[in-house]
Amino acid sequence: MAPQKYRQWTIQSQTGVDGLVFSEAEVPESLGDHEVLIKIHAASLNYRDLMAIHSGKKIAVKPNIVPGSDGAGTVISIGKSVSLFSPQDKVVTHLVPGIEPGRFPIGADIFGGLGQAHHGTLREYGVFHEDTLVRMPGNLSFEEAATLTCSGLTACNALFGQRGVRDLSGETVLTQGTGGVSVAALQFAHAAGATVISTTSSEAKASRLKELGASHVVNYRTHKNWGETAKSLSLNQEGISNIIDVGGLSTLAESFKAVKVNGIVSITGVLGEAGEEKPDIMDALWRVCSVRGVWLGTRDLFGEMVQFIEEKNIKPVFDERVFRLEELKEACVYMEERRHFSKVVIKIPDL
Repeated sequence: MAPQKYRQWTIQSQTGVDGLVFSEAEVPESLGDHEVLIKIHAASLNYRDLMAIHSGKKIAVKPNIVPGSDGAGTVISIGKSVSLFSPQDKVVTHLVPGIEPGRFPIGADIFGGLGQAHHGTLREYGVFHEDTLVRMPGNLSFEEAATLTCSGLTACNALFGQRGVRDLSGETVLTQGTGGVSVAALQFAHAAGATVISTTSSEAKASRLKELGASHVVNYRTHKNWGETAKSLSLNQEGISNIIDVGGLSTLAESFKAVKVNGIVSITGVLGEAGEEKPDIMDALWRVCSVRGVWLGTRDLFGEMVQFIEEKNIKPVFDERVFRLEELKEACVYMEERRHFSKVVIKIPDL
């Protein structure tokens, strides 16, 4: 039974963490035909959430929106026409509402998703359209499952693409850094049988990456030409089959140096600016490789990912410091300062 009121965060102004307001809202007494009321038990943060609270990032948000797109919880009640879920089901949010199950989302879909145009997950209770929810993997905790919405699905799409989840034995995958997408890609690729090479600038984080399955870790600060170093570590020094590029302009030049002939550079992020050596799309011709942009993934692929996680008993990794809902501002600063490993999780227990 849901209480009459619950706590939530809203973006009152795009002035950084000072624009976030913690308040109470009323649990709705009735639901639309296809709406689902869930108790949110955990959420996690993305860089998109940090961009949404800063006007200088030019990310448009609906006035007084509840931020956050990633979350996991329990179904409390359903509208009369809901067919996908029942009360007590455990679910994970899908960022993009109203999209066909097999269609890959584009930027406009993302910007019209949870936490920007539709209320998100940084609250105790939430009403979502049933197509904005996916069955939660049965082997995961709510905190683990809350990492899947963005970084998990993006990593899955970057690795498996339109061909769907499959065995990657004999392939080499390169991941960059220790953010959510990179760590999820490492875990998924290792579970699928690929050889994984990772990059980082921290020896402590390098040890963690090896524990998660990386065969080699390259320090990109001490190896400025880390693309060539990574290629030298691949089978027969042929190069990397699939590079999960999270930096965009700041990493593409080195990614092109690492990729093998007929390999793929999967661009999943824009975390940095170009350095002295600027990437050029013509590098795809000279390197004889493919470049693929990745925004999340389809709802169908999300379902495949859930099954894959269960079959391989994958446990998504998140930062050892877990924040409470009322500590959202501290969590945002923690992430902005890049003190985290993988995902920053917000725990939302019952009062």
